[in-house]
Amino acid sequence: MSKFFIAQIGRTVGLMGDLKLHLHTDFPEQFKAGSKFESDRGELEVISYNKDRDIIRFRGYESMESAKKLTNAKLYASEEQTKAICSLKNGEYFWFDIIGCKIIQNGELLGVVKDIERLAVNDFLQIDTASELINIGMPKNFLIPYIPRYVLNVNLETKEIEVCDAKSILENS
Repeated sequence: MSKFFIAQIGRTVGLMGDLKLHLHTDFPEQFKAGSKFESDRGELEVISYNKDRDIIRFRGYESMESAKKLTNAKLYASEEQTKAICSLKNGEYFWFDIIGCKIIQNGELLGVVKDIERLAVNDFLQIDTASELINIGMPKNFLIPYIPRYVLNVNLETKEIEVCDAKSILENS
């Protein structure tokens, strides 16, 4: 079962075991009371979460002293857990569904999504270039902004993303 890094615990806040939470997910709603997450310190159960302040408290760590043991711990969620808790709007996709998709422009395979990077306010698809294009001197990888200007259609059934003007980005990388 694949696990995805969704947050890192920061410093303690106050005396009651509250901790700063640094999100690595677009779905803060998954941190509701009673939710359980795997961490590099074992399973953790959320008692409370303040999304306005990104402050969280876990069962069994309700004092400042005990909560300090969780500082810098990383939280993980499974694909199944994420899909069960998080709801997507039309046209939104989980990163783990996008990774591995083929990038197609006008019927030509440009490459495959290796990862997604968040730079400032935009996400970028990190593409491993198709070997046929590498063989004619193109770069081994490139980035495509994940915005409507470049991404025309995502088909998760065929694992293909139809793009526009991405070959120009590749040629100029």
